[in-house]
Amino acid sequence: MNIDKATIYKVADLARIEIAEQEVSTLQADMNKILTFMEKLNELDTANVKPLVYMNPEVNVWREDVVKQDIAVSEGLKNAALHNEEFFLVPKILDK
Repeated sequence: MNIDKATIYKVADLARIEIAEQEVSTLQADMNKILTFMEKLNELDTANVKPLVYMNPEVNVWREDVVKQDIAVSEGLKNAALHNEEFFLVPKILDK
């Protein structure tokens, strides 16, 4: 397949980009190189190749989430400027 000027302008219109007249020949050559490369890839036999989802074959090792209390609430609040028995108190930043 060969890319012509009309195809360049059609692709530019579909992509909603503006191209200058002097850019057309450069784009035409570049797109022809890309299509030549893709045609070369189509010659490869990929019948026995599994589809690739991730580049790395490793899988995550998931662990169970375990809830545990590392520090007491009182210890967590002892350096807070403002707090009540259970929570940090912060200035109100949203008005109704």
